[in-house]
Amino acid sequence: MKLRTLILSLASLVFATCFVLSVSAQELKPIKLPEPRLDASKSLANALQERKTTREYGGDLSEQTLSNLLWAACGINRPDSGRRTAPSAKNWQEIDLYVATKQGMYLYNPKGNTLVPVVSGDIRSLTFAQAPFKDASIHLVYVADLEKMGEGEEGPKMLLAAMDTGFVAENVYLYCASEGLPTGFRVTLDKEKLSQAIKLRPTQKIMAAQSVGLPKGK
Repeated sequence: MKLRTLILSLASLVFATCFVLSVSAQELKPIKLPEPRLDASKSLANALQERKTTREYGGDLSEQTLSNLLWAACGINRPDSGRRTAPSAKNWQEIDLYVATKQGMYLYNPKGNTLVPVVSGDIRSLTFAQAPFKDASIHLVYVADLEKMGEGEEGPKMLLAAMDTGFVAENVYLYCASEGLPTGFRVTLDKEKLSQAIKLRPTQKIMAAQSVGLPKGK
């Protein structure tokens, strides 16, 4: 009996060790993105002419392209004041940009130009309800942090947050148009499940999502 107990104990220890190693292997690490390159390949007029929603996607974005994209969305364009490429009411900067990838969900940190891990694993399917978006490399999720907006009723805050979300999303559209990248914005997604999956606080509200990838066949 003692030998059997010892064997079972050793087996349990080995299993526990393997489990811990497996979990550790799945843990995400922060990603330091390369400095954004600001040399647009097309003029603003061309980008406006070619701006559109696309539901067909190809391969994965490079880290350089992702860095450029996120900076265009809501990066810091005035380092002395920390102000962003997208305007926000009273400069609250209440819209946080989450990035869903194959590896997991990250939060974009404009100050450090980094992706901060939120949860590991591919949960991109929670960011869309329409099947064509499944082939996109990344899915941006716009989250309004109402705590950053001071005192006041939730209704007016949500209206302002919706406007500010639109500013960021349009920046993404224009960047994608300038670089020939497909993108698609939507408000139809399971916000409750996604909120639970990325552990949002009650004052954090998912506003919308937007897919970006390479053109189909690339």
